[in-house]
Order: sequence, then structure tokens, then C-alpha cells
Amino acid sequence: MYKPYKKPVYRAQTDVRLPEPRISKFVFFLLKLLGRLYLFLFYGIARILLRGEMDLFNAFRRALAGESRCIIAFRHPNGGEPQLLSWFFLFRLRFLAARHGVKFNRQPHAVFIYGYEVARWGGIIARYVLPRVGGMPIHHSKVDREGMARIYEAITNGPYPLALAPEGQVSYTIEDVPRLEQGAIRIGFHAAQRLEADNSKIPVEILPVAIHYRFGSWGVFTVELLIRRIEKFTATGKNRNTRKLPYSKRIGLAREHILEINEKRYQIKTGAERPFEERIEKVMDAAMATAEGILGVKTEGDFFARMYNLRQTCWDRIMIPGLNTFENMTALEHGTADLLAGEAWHAGRHVELIDLAWYFKKLPIPADEAPLHHKVEYAQNLWDFVNRSVGGAYSDRISIFPRRVIIQSVPPINLSARLGDYRKDRKAAIQKAMDDLEGAYQDCINRVNQSE
Repeated sequence: MYKPYKKPVYRAQTDVRLPEPRISKFVFFLLKLLGRLYLFLFYGIARILLRGEMDLFNAFRRALAGESRCIIAFRHPNGGEPQLLSWFFLFRLRFLAARHGVKFNRQPHAVFIYGYEVARWGGIIARYVLPRVGGMPIHHSKVDREGMARIYEAITNGPYPLALAPEGQVSYTIEDVPRLEQGAIRIGFHAAQRLEADNSKIPVEILPVAIHYRFGSWGVFTVELLIRRIEKFTATGKNRNTRKLPYSKRIGLAREHILEINEKRYQIKTGAERPFEERIEKVMDAAMATAEGILGVKTEGDFFARMYNLRQTCWDRIMIPGLNTFENMTALEHGTADLLAGEAWHAGRHVELIDLAWYFKKLPIPADEAPLHHKVEYAQNLWDFVNRSVGGAYSDRISIFPRRVIIQSVPPINLSARLGDYRKDRKAAIQKAMDDLEGAYQDCINRVNQSE
């Protein structure tokens, strides 16, 4: 199956066309039949555990009964979390809730929000399934009134909870919360205002949900294979004695080599005595400037505003928005569009690197005595660093098999109860809710670590 991130793009394509979101019983049947196998084969998920279950059960019960409007704010640290949660809500939640005496008045399900680019790079299967499980696309870096109207309709009048990742994208770590975007909180407050204006007493709740991964003895073997694969791509793999070194030393040597190669690539003069974070920031700045130069764009704003704009521009040139056919284009226009698409693909290789690097720079190398899941996570991210240094993408991320998943919930945040503060000072109310959401995620991390 052709996917445009796998090989260089030489021709522009027509835009992705998605049907209106709806619920398809046929797709639900396929997910029930194949979903569990898919989660194991593609993400190595062997077992799923639920913690803080009563918070999750009761939030779903209230939402499905129309007693509340719920936004499930899930963490997105690794990839596959939306697929995992969607399957779990559909086919496991009702059974588990019944065992605790909680009954739902309909089959539990959540409507997920996803970036429009997912439908572009995800291929024909993603484009078929996502709209048919109620998934709603949204653009990150440009005004999307249609998408936002659809989202507000779903949260204020829809029968199911809304689910989104406040991190905005994969954050590459389960042990920290690197950054959160305000989208979930803003949507929640706006929906609460709408309901209040309609004289509704139904509250809007934000339910924090965190995903954690753990590995057994087999994980020791599989992470060793991954480290050897990384070493094959670096100078450290030429010396077989490297395998006798401690984990932290092996990882450190490989990381240093990858960083040096990127510094040479972008003609950055620095020295090994400089801190890793400082050096990788220079690589990120050079990669950003290179991508902007290729595309001929310059974005004002912070790092993520610039990166999102670059990503949007790349995809808009590869798959031209609103274009259904090339028949009305002259050969000259078509050829020019092909050149722009090819340039955009190459610019996208730099964007993929800076996406990973912003998170990776903050992650310390785990100590030799660190828990296995810390070592696995770092090795996965180091492989991403190798892969994206040679033009790879998020799609090439490697999952360590098998792994145990822990879904941790904590009590919801009631935004309707905060509307008074929101009316007085929107900025302060949003920031307070953001702080509480981040605190809830930290609570999830602490609870899981203490229980293991």
C-alpha cells in the first residue's frame, strides 16, 4: 500500500476526501473481529489493565445517560493510544463496569478528534475507518470553522464523550508531561457556556486518562535487539566490545554519534564539551530554517506554531486542498505542482526531525539501574533520532514486544463549576484548569509508579 511518507514524492496528488463522521455498525463489527489482533501485531499490546476504574466508569455512565458532557483528555506518549482506547471503550468497558455494579444505558464509545494530516498519511484504511467510528478531523495551524462547529455539536448534543489528546501530538514520554495545549480546556469552557445559555444544568467534565507501558523479562531481550540495531547505524556498532559496556554508556556513545552527524549535516560548529540540549537546539534551529527556506515560508510565533505551519504547508503541497482532479490544469501548472510537492516532501524530512528533537532533548539517559520501561522508552526514542536523521518519519517508530498497558484514570475536572471564574478572567481560569490537568497527569504517573 502506497503511503506518501515512505518514499520520495514526485507528483502532487488530489486532496483527501472524507465523508461526514458517522457510526458504522459494520466497522464496529470489523473492530470487534480484528481489533485485538491489530493491537498486538502493530503495538505489541499483550495485556490491558485498568486503574482508577470507578472514575472512568462513572464518567461514562453520566455522559451516556445525558447527565453530563464529558471530554476524555488522554495522554499520547507513544502512538496507538487512540486505537487502544477506542477498542477498549467499545469492547471491554461495559463488561468491566458491570463487574463493579455500574451499568450503561447504551454501548460505551467515544468520538475521537484527530489531526487532518492523519487521514493524509494514514492511507486508505485510516481514511475509511476514522469517519465511520465518528472520528472528527481538525486542522492544527489554520482556521477550521467547519471542524470546530462539528466538535462543538458533538460535545453539546452528541450521545458519546469526546476524546482528544491535550498534548496535541505524540509526546514520546510517559514519565513526564512535556507540554499541553489549551484546546481541550477551551473547548470545554465554550461548551459549558453554550449549555448554560440554553438553561441547561448539564455539567461539562474533563476526564484525565493516562496510558503507561510496562515490560516483562522478554522486554530485556527485545530492547537489546533494538540497541544493537541502533549501533549498526552508528560508529559504535563496529566494535563488538561495545556490547559489554553498561546500558547508559552504549546509549550515550550512540547518541553522541547521531548528534555529530546532524551537526555536520547542518554545518554546525560545536564541541562535545557543550551540553547535549544546547547542541540539539542548534540542530533544531538549523532544520527549521532549512525547511522554511525550501518552502519559502516564514512563520511568526513560537516553536510549535512554526512547526505546525511547516507540516501543514508540506501536506497542502503534496495533497492540494480542495483539488479533486488535475483535468483542468495545464501541463505547465501540473508540472509546477509536482515540483512543489517534491520540495515539500524533502522539507518534511527536516520537520520530522525537529518534531522528535524538541521532546528528545529534554529526556535524560536512564541510569543503568533504572526501571526497564525507562530504558525501553529511551531506546525507542533514540531509534527515532537515528531514523529521522536519515529521512524517516513517525510511522517508522518501533514498538517493543510484548508490553503490558496500564490505563490510569483520576477524578474529572468540572469546568461548568468554574464558569464564574471564567467570566471574570478567562486567561486565569484557563491557566488554572491547565495546571490542574497537568497535576492530574502527574498524579496518574505517581499512582502507577507506586503500584508497580
